[in-house]
Amino acid sequence: MKFTKEQLEGAKTRKDLMQIASENEMDIRKVTKNLKYLMELESLQAEMVALQKWITDNNKRVAIIFEGRDAAGKGGAIKRFKEHLNPRTSRVVALSRPTEVEQGQWYFRRYIKELPNPGEIVFFDRSWYNRAVVEPVMGFCTNLQYDQFMVQVPEFEHMLHEDGLVVIKFWFSISKQEQKERFDDRLGNPLKQWKFSPVDMEGQKMWDRYTFFKQEMFSKTHTNFSPWIIVKTNDKKTARLESMRYVLSRFNYKDKTESLDGLISPDPNVIIRYYRNAKQIDI
Repeated sequence: MKFTKEQLEGAKTRKDLMQIASENEMDIRKVTKNLKYLMELESLQAEMVALQKWITDNNKRVAIIFEGRDAAGKGGAIKRFKEHLNPRTSRVVALSRPTEVEQGQWYFRRYIKELPNPGEIVFFDRSWYNRAVVEPVMGFCTNLQYDQFMVQVPEFEHMLHEDGLVVIKFWFSISKQEQKERFDDRLGNPLKQWKFSPVDMEGQKMWDRYTFFKQEMFSKTHTNFSPWIIVKTNDKKTARLESMRYVLSRFNYKDKTESLDGLISPDPNVIIRYYRNAKQIDI
């Protein structure tokens, strides 16, 4: 059952609409859930604006890394993070495959060029961790290159930490079935087909191999100064809200909204600091 034209014209407030729905036994749980999401998102985005101003005013440098399997929701989360930020002091980095020249350079060089300047936030849509999971799974690097990377990356991140650069590393964890459903959605939506590539389907076929290298990455690159934060949910909207809450909770910025109860306290059932026996849904 849907609202009639007369009902919509007669309703002056949200409360009126809720009353009409109740009287007519309409199921509006999906609508109210989406409204709640949009309200929470708006509040968190306002907090992100306040955080950005503090970062800019204090010449802080913040890099937020979004990693996860294909279709895990990294791009959608980044879009919501950045939607209302000042573009002068925030940017997204999503590098394509290295050029022939870059292939002959130190692996980290092309990422170093993209690190945040003083007063800037940079969102990495995938990062140097391509070499930890995607490249060895797909055969895009040699065993020697992989081994060297795994030895060097903790030292590289320790240098960044000592230099005052804040690095936040997210892994968006979704189930195999959820990934397949998102792939199917992409193929059936002409507005999303550009996101799909043959490599994506290989991710389903090589799920267990991805899992092996993902676990190796966690165990060898999770450190006190640069921990992995797992965002464990199949719900895209929950992943966006909770990852934003986590970032906001990491900083004591000026004008931080402490009065909004629970606004910037991430759900511990969704936001999990990696540890060896942590339950994940993309195993």
